[in-house]
Amino acid sequence: MKAKTIGSKNAGRPVDYVAKAVAAKKKVVDVLVEFFNTYSVVAVVNLERLPAAQLQRLRISLGDDLHMVMCKKTLMKFAISSVKGKLKDVEQLLDLLSGMPALLFTNENPFKLANLLQKSKSKAPAKPGQTAPYDIVIPAGPTSFAPGPIISELAAVGIKAGVEGGKIAVKVASTIVREGEKIKPKVAEVLAKFSIQPMEIGLNLVAAYENGIIYGTKVLSVDPATYVSELVAAAIDARNLAVEVGFPAVETIVVLITKSVRQARHVAKEFGIMVPELAEELVGKAWIEAAAIESMIKFPAAEQSPQQQ
Repeated sequence: MKAKTIGSKNAGRPVDYVAKAVAAKKKVVDVLVEFFNTYSVVAVVNLERLPAAQLQRLRISLGDDLHMVMCKKTLMKFAISSVKGKLKDVEQLLDLLSGMPALLFTNENPFKLANLLQKSKSKAPAKPGQTAPYDIVIPAGPTSFAPGPIISELAAVGIKAGVEGGKIAVKVASTIVREGEKIKPKVAEVLAKFSIQPMEIGLNLVAAYENGIIYGTKVLSVDPATYVSELVAAAIDARNLAVEVGFPAVETIVVLITKSVRQARHVAKEFGIMVPELAEELVGKAWIEAAAIESMIKFPAAEQSPQQQ
């Protein structure tokens, strides 16, 4: 007796097979929902162009505090829809499931997560058709290439080169591909000749969700040292502004008092106001001025009396 089948999509498949497939998908969704309710941070990563061997190494290196779930987009969308309303604005993740998405669940800070994923990446040469991650520039200067057909190869991608000292030299720094542009086959060949590896192999972070906020890659990819320096600069600017407008705060009160004392001394000195702090200085100034006036005035000689004569 033939096994029964259900649904046109599963035509010809046994009922047991379909039931197991449905159960497996439900289990994946249940796990995703549980993770959504358990972890504070959910990140979307893109696994496109990531070799399987590299992915396996990455999963091991990420440790036990980070859980990665790879499944079909439809299951991810179903899980997100299931927790919609329980988690603030979690539906924002639906528009981020592009390419070959995977979900990362953790309680780690989103910025630390981004830093961890960035450190796990490795450099790789560019392949035709890949998107340039930034402006790729061939610097001016000598190369190790001997004169030959390579001059025309460089010219084909917009690089001006000539022979100097028996070697090929790039005359002018040239941007051979702009950020966001597709890398052409000839460009990829030239980059390989210059040993330039602009691509990175690893988990490409799309965004991270935390408490209703979506952090994009541009925010998460800020270098920690740059972030700290910007915070320091902002704190200094805020302190200077507070001092300028006379706003009292713990960080400014000493400076403001010192500034006030200095200004008060200046006013008292300018108008000759006698205060204990300036008494010695003002008296000294008065003696100097008096001596100067005395030296400028010629007093008439006193007439002698007859007896003195």
